[in-house]
Amino acid sequence: MRFVKESLIHATPERVFAFHEQPDALRLLAPPWERTRVVQSALISAVGSRAIIEAPIFGPFKTRWVAEHTVYDPPHLFEDVQISGPFRKWRHRHIVETHAEGAILRDEIDYEPPLWIIGRLAAPLFIERRLRKLFDFRHAVTRQSCEGRDEGRLQK
Repeated sequence: MRFVKESLIHATPERVFAFHEQPDALRLLAPPWERTRVVQSALISAVGSRAIIEAPIFGPFKTRWVAEHTVYDPPHLFEDVQISGPFRKWRHRHIVETHAEGAILRDEIDYEPPLWIIGRLAAPLFIERRLRKLFDFRHAVTRQSCEGRDEGRLQK
């Protein structure tokens, strides 16, 4: 299955990519309602580095999610894949492309939900709804940070 979120950010691709290179980027991108805990951050520039997150699944049930960075191509792309966690498969590509008004930030996620056919049937209602809300938040945080207060010109 595939989920894609794309946004225009009025900042240079280098600025948008640099936002994600910050050591605390994962913490900044975690919505408060998700109640996630970053156990270990990863440097996106270090292919092979791993991030570990504890996240709620449903109610009091939590999961530990381990994601490994597999691709680093600044300022255009970085990628992480799930090593262990709630999905049967998860690959997340963070793509930044040049646009006449700044940069396009695109998150592409290829995933296989848990519970085989039941998970595939439930994905549009539960997983994709949660992903839309999560990535709407993440793109808003990225936009706010990268565009800054000077909206009249591209931020470097």
